[in-house]
Amino acid sequence: MSKFIMALDQGTTSSRCILFDKGGQRISMASKEFRQFYPQDGWVEQDPMEIWSTQIGVAQEALLKVNGSFRDIVAIGITNQRETTIVWDRNTGEPIYPAIVWQCRRTADQCRAWKEKGMAPLVKGKTGLVLDPYFSGTKLRWILDHVEGAQEKAEKGEYLFGTVETWLIWRMTGGKLHLTDYTNASRTLLFNINQLDWDEELLSWLNIPRKMLPRPVPSSGVLGKTEPELFGGPIPIAGAAGDQQAALFGQACFSKGELKSTYGTGGFLLMNTGENPVFSENGLLTTVACDAEKERSYALEGSIFVAGAAVQWLRDELRLLDSAEDSEYLASKVPDTGGVYVVPAFAGLGAPHWDPYARGMIVGLTRATKKSHLVRATLESLAYQNYELLKVMEKDSGIQAPIFRVDGGASANDFLMQFQADLLGIPVERPKSVETTALGAAYLAGLATGFWETQEEIRTHRPLDKVYEPSRSLKEMELLLRGWDRAVKSALYWAQWQQE
Repeated sequence: MSKFIMALDQGTTSSRCILFDKGGQRISMASKEFRQFYPQDGWVEQDPMEIWSTQIGVAQEALLKVNGSFRDIVAIGITNQRETTIVWDRNTGEPIYPAIVWQCRRTADQCRAWKEKGMAPLVKGKTGLVLDPYFSGTKLRWILDHVEGAQEKAEKGEYLFGTVETWLIWRMTGGKLHLTDYTNASRTLLFNINQLDWDEELLSWLNIPRKMLPRPVPSSGVLGKTEPELFGGPIPIAGAAGDQQAALFGQACFSKGELKSTYGTGGFLLMNTGENPVFSENGLLTTVACDAEKERSYALEGSIFVAGAAVQWLRDELRLLDSAEDSEYLASKVPDTGGVYVVPAFAGLGAPHWDPYARGMIVGLTRATKKSHLVRATLESLAYQNYELLKVMEKDSGIQAPIFRVDGGASANDFLMQFQADLLGIPVERPKSVETTALGAAYLAGLATGFWETQEEIRTHRPLDKVYEPSRSLKEMELLLRGWDRAVKSALYWAQWQQE
């Protein structure tokens, strides 16, 4: 009898595979980092074949760690970095250009030109998104414009487009399945979230051939089977979702008003808004959420482009840390930041500002500033950005959040989580397993195959690790927030100056 669900978690900097048992416990894990390429300022690329090879490699490794075979796996669920754009040749399977990563800002000028033509309201009403280079549509248009003959071959159906889960499913099934789930489709600028289908007007506007687009499907359901040679026999693929929607599902945020924040490479705050989309007046995104028991579910989302990546910057570029875990110790060595603020706008600012031209700022430096101050200020910047998102999310939804659920690698940092609770003035709740993105993908696949019966059953699989209660005064936090607001205005002013 099959024992496990296999979750493939294809992230921005690494590919992981986790095997979960019926209790939602991690049984085996394998992970491998892969390369990032930065050919120009603001450009970010990856090798699609390296994404594929690392992902299938860690899947085989995780299975070997438990001496398992394909017979031990009930189904595979896939979750992925969203918006990252891949185009490949249908006949050869070869990518025609590197994957353009969600962080890439190369289409900022094109987005600004379309805004000036008054296209933003149309895009928001159909897709729930803003006109920003973050999303897949303009990246796809760029590839078709810059690879010789690409437009013609795409129109003939010879070239295929997909976000990362589409690419993985296509390769895992030997090219038999070209599909995307609703959550990933909703991040492309091409998908009408009201109709749950590709939008002909937007396709025409961007001149994207429908022939190259994958078929949209629900996030939970048996899609097909892997090629036998990958694992020694076929395994059903039964779930797929973008990483942040998968994390919302993995946190058991099934009811309207429940929310979670993921502290990954970027930061993402999502609130379940139920069966009807809520369109933000404050710079948030409206997106499709996962629901294994009904077709439609929506979420409000705030996106922080740089979260955990800021800690990696301290470690890799500034050499202030030997490891990311050292940040907690160094931040705790000083009572405050000494008036220093770090605005990690390395790839522009996301919600609620949406300025792709903004760049990072360190303000408030004095001769007394130490590396501990810089490390602490960098960690605090993650909490400030989440504060901004939550306040506008509460305003848009009309719902006051009683609890702030967290996950992702940086949520293991006790200093950061306590500061987040102090800043928000509500409890911050961390589950024992912070692998909620992979867990969400596993739940979607498990519900589709009967491994788990209902979403309510899944709620019982969420033991808590720690709850952080607010411990500092509102007045103290308001003073710190005023400083943060001034620092952000400095970054925005710099962006304005750059464009003059």
